[in-house]
Amino acid sequence: MSVRGPYRRHSLQFKIQVCTDVRSGKVGRREALKTHNLSANLMQMWLTQFDRGELDLEEAAAATVVEYEAHIAALERKVGQLTMELDLLKKTPRLRLVSDNETSSIVSGPRPAPSDGDAK
Repeated sequence: MSVRGPYRRHSLQFKIQVCTDVRSGKVGRREALKTHNLSANLMQMWLTQFDRGELDLEEAAAATVVEYEAHIAALERKVGQLTMELDLLKKTPRLRLVSDNETSSIVSGPRPAPSDGDAK
């Protein structure tokens, strides 16, 4: 039994290109399967959709625009978050890592005060 790799998502443009190449005779079906490491069932499903006209270049362009808009929105959110963090860091006073008479650590902070006696 062969080990199946991770699931892949193919773009609509890729599907249309492969189907166009196979239907025009530019590439044989078996060659396309081996070249792109696709299953025969997946190729048949794509070709059926292509023949029915369900794979459309306009839809592919629209899907690409939607993907880009989602990516842009995510990047804008990240920029906003980083801007807020930067503003916060500029407004907060810098930590004093070492006071005049005692040492401290970035990880643990200042040393604890010594206790007078044993804990009860």
